[in-house]
Amino acid sequence: MSQGGHVVILGAGHAGGTAAALLRQYGHEGPITLVGDEPIAPYQRPPLSKAWLKGEADAGALALKPLEFYAEAGIDFRPGVRANRITRGPKTVALSDGATLTYDQLILATGARAIALPIPGADLQGVLFLRTAADAEALKAAVGPGKRLAVVGGGYIGLEVAASGRALGAEVVVLEREDRILARVACKVLSDFFQGYHQQHGVAFELGCSVTGFEGEGGRITGVRLADGRVIACDAAVVGVGAHPNDELANDCGLETARGVVVDLDARSVSDPNVFAIGDVAHRPMPIYGERMFRMESVPNALEQAKQAASAITGRPRPPGECPWQWSDQYDLKLQIAGYAFDVDEVLVRGDPTSGKFAVFHLAGNQVQSVEAINAPPEFMMGKQLILNRKPVDKAKLADPAVSMKEVVAQG
Repeated sequence: MSQGGHVVILGAGHAGGTAAALLRQYGHEGPITLVGDEPIAPYQRPPLSKAWLKGEADAGALALKPLEFYAEAGIDFRPGVRANRITRGPKTVALSDGATLTYDQLILATGARAIALPIPGADLQGVLFLRTAADAEALKAAVGPGKRLAVVGGGYIGLEVAASGRALGAEVVVLEREDRILARVACKVLSDFFQGYHQQHGVAFELGCSVTGFEGEGGRITGVRLADGRVIACDAAVVGVGAHPNDELANDCGLETARGVVVDLDARSVSDPNVFAIGDVAHRPMPIYGERMFRMESVPNALEQAKQAASAITGRPRPPGECPWQWSDQYDLKLQIAGYAFDVDEVLVRGDPTSGKFAVFHLAGNQVQSVEAINAPPEFMMGKQLILNRKPVDKAKLADPAVSMKEVVAQG
């Protein structure tokens, strides 16, 4: 494939920034334009709910590359600008600053945005989200000793915020509409473990509750109203109830979407060979799970798809497939998750949850579909191999911590 075409990347997050760097690393000689709506260079987002909130990192420390890298690499980085319209016929992108770009290949890395609750008081000052560095900065200013923080949503982001809030000395309550935290993303064993651990650190929980509004005075939040009439007093509230892909540009220009831009194994749009979509905005295949396609929100997925797109554009072989994975850090706990629990008929716990070091394996027959590992790197690493290689496993050995994971994999 030609190395001289103009590649335009819309979105300067982890996926977009990595794709720009990889294109140069892989030998692309043509112009590259990286468009991002934030005022700073691409940065790591996972530490926002942890190191940034606790004052242990700033934009410079989290940057994927130093700002000068982009100019030195011949990458035209345009911060603080967003794309307004894609016209696929003439291959143009209209930007918010009035400029128009013409592309040969276009990479959509527009990410996802936090879902806002359509309830009274949602526009009050102190009703916060956590997707960007600006969000993290606003939250950091709102929490501290003597402050009361309400977290709406008991998913991983909400729990990470809760842990950081406690580390900063704030009182924290997690409000979850399901009857357990992590109900949509983890098994009950993990939900019970994390709830207990957070409670040991002073976090309160309200489960099975519905948030109907935010109360305020003078334009600032003072509490969260529940469906049963109670008001949970707070100085700030973080809403963490999921994210929606920023796929409006793709929809408007006629690309196929399914809550994300539908792409193939090269991260190429199934509607247009000159358009790619990577990261949180992509609805992608994962062959180890058959014909399923789904959207993943994780740094490893952003990196993998950046490699796929950059390889396809530069004519390199497609990178080998990976097992999807993600992680969450809370207090002194590291949760590492590999795979997805599709078609599971058995859940197997290896180790003792009360020890703070264990793993939960999700199986379909004798195949591992997913593993959730708490402070258990061998189970995570070997579990990834079992998932990716689709090897059958001896369940008795897998359940026995006295049998090494290497032996489990070798005898699978």
